[in-house]
Amino acid sequence: MELDMEPQRSPLLEVKGNIELKRPLVKAPSRLPLPGSRFKRGPDQMEDALEPEKKRTRVLGTTTKFATSYPRAPAPTAVPQTQGQTTAPKVPKRTGPRCSTAVATVLKNQKPGPAVPAKKPGTAAAPPKLGGKKPSKRPAWDLKGQLCDLNAELKCCRERTQTLDQENQQLRDQLREAQQQATALGAERRTLEGELALKRAQAEQGQRELGNLSARVLELEEWLGTQEGLVQELQKEQLELQEERRGLVIRLEEQERRLQASEAALSDSQAEVASLRRETAAQAASLAERGERLHGLEMERRRLHNQLQELKGNIRVFCRVRPVLLGEPTPPPGFLLFPSGPGGPSDPPTHLSLFRSDERRGTLSGMPAAPTRHDFSFDRVFPPGSGQDEVFEEIAMLVQSALDGYPVCIFAYGQTGSGKTFTMEGGPGGDPQVEGLIPRALRHLFSVAGELSSQGWTYSFVASYVEIYNETVRDLLATGTRKGHGGECEIRRVGPGSEELVVTNARYVPVSCEKEVEALLHLARQNRAVARTAQNERSSRSHSVFQLQISGEHTGRGLQCGARLNLVDLAGSERLDPGLALGPGERERLRETQAINSSLSTLGLVIMALSNKESHVPYRNSKLTYLLQNSLGGSAKMLMFVNISPLEENVSESLNSLRFASKVNQCVIGTAQANRK
Repeated sequence: MELDMEPQRSPLLEVKGNIELKRPLVKAPSRLPLPGSRFKRGPDQMEDALEPEKKRTRVLGTTTKFATSYPRAPAPTAVPQTQGQTTAPKVPKRTGPRCSTAVATVLKNQKPGPAVPAKKPGTAAAPPKLGGKKPSKRPAWDLKGQLCDLNAELKCCRERTQTLDQENQQLRDQLREAQQQATALGAERRTLEGELALKRAQAEQGQRELGNLSARVLELEEWLGTQEGLVQELQKEQLELQEERRGLVIRLEEQERRLQASEAALSDSQAEVASLRRETAAQAASLAERGERLHGLEMERRRLHNQLQELKGNIRVFCRVRPVLLGEPTPPPGFLLFPSGPGGPSDPPTHLSLFRSDERRGTLSGMPAAPTRHDFSFDRVFPPGSGQDEVFEEIAMLVQSALDGYPVCIFAYGQTGSGKTFTMEGGPGGDPQVEGLIPRALRHLFSVAGELSSQGWTYSFVASYVEIYNETVRDLLATGTRKGHGGECEIRRVGPGSEELVVTNARYVPVSCEKEVEALLHLARQNRAVARTAQNERSSRSHSVFQLQISGEHTGRGLQCGARLNLVDLAGSERLDPGLALGPGERERLRETQAINSSLSTLGLVIMALSNKESHVPYRNSKLTYLLQNSLGGSAKMLMFVNISPLEENVSESLNSLRFASKVNQCVIGTAQANRK
């Protein structure tokens, strides 16, 4: 229990507080007699007490006001106190003599002042009554009366204090009893909590046992259900077996009847089988005859195909003009013309006209001379808008000749930056629309070989890829530590008396699908020697030779054929500028250009010697012609792509390339012979 008691403020303390709050006052010696004193007021003291207020007041700014009545303190109320709280502090008891002495001391140090007029009603609350009867207002000089009032009020306060002390003692007793009850209840609560925990543990154990029993009951019920199901299945199976037995009996009877009928029909079937065997033998003879006829037709197809290729020429020249690239100037109108063929615009173009204006030439009138027209004729001309598929369609039959056993060699010739590598290998990114001749040719060969397999032919393909840089043979398929050791590769004959050539230390990789070819081309692009030139940011500075050895066999007839397909990307041809100042890098480019031009010149001399049927053909003057000599002779078929630039600034190099291709196009090589065994 808690007692919320507000302490009773003593009236003397309130008087003292009012006096202290109204300071500063000029202190003067008090002339009032102390209680119990034997002295009485003299005449002088009475006169001073009766003087007017303005003479007795020595205050420097404020007045002193005495409270003649005090508010009665409210009776304390008992508040329940909880366990653990303390009671409110006691109001200190004041004895009568001490209170009188304090009042006398205060009055001794304070000189009486003028009376303060009463406040108007409404400005301040009226003080409460102290005894039920309102005391009459005493004058300011009646200090004894005021002291009597204070003593009476002090007596009331003491009585009230005694009452409060008695109530406080009662409350303390009640609190002590409540605490004892709380202690007893706490002990009882702890006892009940212990019993409750025990009961709970027992209940949990009972629940666990009940759960175990329930699980066991469910397990037994499940086992019982399983056993009942097994019994039902066994009964059902027994019924099915009985039905099956009856069915088997019926089927046995039926089979016996059918067996009798079959025995009767067997004799008839034997006679029919004999007739069918005779028919099968006749069909086998007819099939063999048709196979012979089909083989003869295949041989005739190969002969006619070869004859068609010979009619087109064993040395053919195609001209391809690359399109204008982004960032390049547009050529003037009429710079390149593609006249229509004899059949009109529907015929593929075979002629090319190039107009060249020479600023150094002039007329007598001082006007510039008219552009010079240069006309060229080839087996086929591809304008800038021609796609890779259109180009390959023209050479697809020539590539198929390699499956028939004829050596085939296809060149890409032209100045640097004219599109040779794009024609042979295609563009970057793996776009099927820009695939070059090499991946398209191998895809075509794989497809045709698959078709011929139904006729008994089986083919195998072995690929190699080398480059000739400064008359040094390098393996473009080298990997690991073999990269960069191109000097170790040499061109040798397979054996004494053999005409077949092989590159030593070069990789020969069997291929059977397009993905394997794409991997080889990707590796070769990384290993090939390129450099920046005046015509191209990334120019090929070597001749790359892709060789595919094709071997075919017809086991049923004991036939074999073999040939080599050569796809060559020649290095860019450029003329030398004799007035150019050469640094270390330019000297290296000069040496490369000299080696490139020398090998290209040797290629032209070899083709001219073959065309003129000279006794000596200078194959060994260049590593390029020496490696390709078996594909350049009379039993081979050759095709040269001359690639030119559409830009007017490259007109000199374009004319040189076109003139060289025209000379090659005029050459005629003897009839090709298939390499069959």
